[in-house]
Amino acid sequence: MHIPQVIPSVAVSAKASRVRWSILAVLFIVTTINFADRATIAIAGPELKRLLGLSPVEMGFVFSAFAWSYVLAQLPGGWLLDRFGSKITYFFSIFLWSVFTMMMGWVGFFTGGTAIAVLFILRLLIGAAEAPSFPGNSRITSAWFPTNERGTAAAIFNSAQYFATVLFAPLMGWLVHTYGWQSVFYVMGALGIVMAFVWRKTIYGPKDHPRINAAELAYIEAGGALVDIESATQGKPVTKINTFASIKEMLGNRMLLGTYIGQYCINTLTYFFLTWFPVYLVTERHMTILKVGFVAALPAIAGFLGGILGGFISDRLIRSGYSLSVARKTPIVGGMLLAMSMIFCNYVDADWLVVAIMALAFFGKGIGALGWAVVSDTAPKEAGGLSGALFNTFGNVAGITTPIVIGIILQATGSFAGALVFVGANAAVAILSYLFMVGDIKRFEFKKTRDPAVISAQSQSAV
Repeated sequence: MHIPQVIPSVAVSAKASRVRWSILAVLFIVTTINFADRATIAIAGPELKRLLGLSPVEMGFVFSAFAWSYVLAQLPGGWLLDRFGSKITYFFSIFLWSVFTMMMGWVGFFTGGTAIAVLFILRLLIGAAEAPSFPGNSRITSAWFPTNERGTAAAIFNSAQYFATVLFAPLMGWLVHTYGWQSVFYVMGALGIVMAFVWRKTIYGPKDHPRINAAELAYIEAGGALVDIESATQGKPVTKINTFASIKEMLGNRMLLGTYIGQYCINTLTYFFLTWFPVYLVTERHMTILKVGFVAALPAIAGFLGGILGGFISDRLIRSGYSLSVARKTPIVGGMLLAMSMIFCNYVDADWLVVAIMALAFFGKGIGALGWAVVSDTAPKEAGGLSGALFNTFGNVAGITTPIVIGIILQATGSFAGALVFVGANAAVAILSYLFMVGDIKRFEFKKTRDPAVISAQSQSAV
């Protein structure tokens, strides 16, 4: 449906700063390292599986360890973001996950059950440390970008998950081949520690940044950016909320619940790619680990391009006068339809054709991965971190279920055929969720209440 939109217009000087794009560049780099660290276990996985003698189900549990703690730490991570702000919370997040990634290389000093236990515990610690990352990305995007640029901004930082594979999968494959699996963890952990201090020096809220000028601040604020949420959280939240009552209210909202279910399904595709995809290429398609490092980059390139395109299409639809709901749902539905094409890999033999189909599927997945833009559009102003954390909690339950379910399918059938059907079916459920459950996409507002423990300031509505 084509509904005329009124986009706030602000007279912007020719010399208006564009600081928000430098902030987005830092988000992109940090998220690239984030996903590269998550993927280290997938690249080292075949060698670890052989070294430790793990069955497919046992390997599935190792792959899922990250997501168990990542999910459990989401709501505490969102609370920390709202309590202390994104800058300091995210700094400690980057630093800690990088230290724990380096420590993964120590698994080689242990044997048998001890080695497996250390591997599992370190993956749990990495998951917990990374919990504030994506809610933090969403919170910063909400603060820095107007509504008609937010889809592109969210798509760019979200597409870093593919760029991480493009950039680091060949490097990590080469490291494993040349220096052994431990080298992957040492190199990636050290890189993350350096990035933590870069973050500390470059990230500010819009009202605190030393390089932003009045014209840019006026432009983003008029367009719906929540410019106060970072500058106002210097150890004190802007608004006190009853955390559990707020969570209950958000879970009771059909629009939000529909996006949560959709994100779970979309993340099923993500976690297949981050965990079992390299193993699929090695065991089912009989590629070497060195070749896998390069081949895995091809679908990732497609996913990266699709991610950028999805955000561009969505924001272009808004500027053309379409409703926010149409602008966000159109790329999501179209992208998930393309993602379902991975099932056709079960019916082809040529390696080049398998890679081409996977590239098409992840191109579609990239186009449809606009969930974080929807979070930025819908999160209540007084609980942006908590809202993003709840969304990410649902989404990353897929990180627990996907590796384990695929491991069970593999052990039962000896083939990835059923696994690809399982992943493709989740894309179909994501489509149904956005078409029939989400409804109109708009800024969620807490209900007014007489309970003084819940202060529900009326938040800005999405344009």
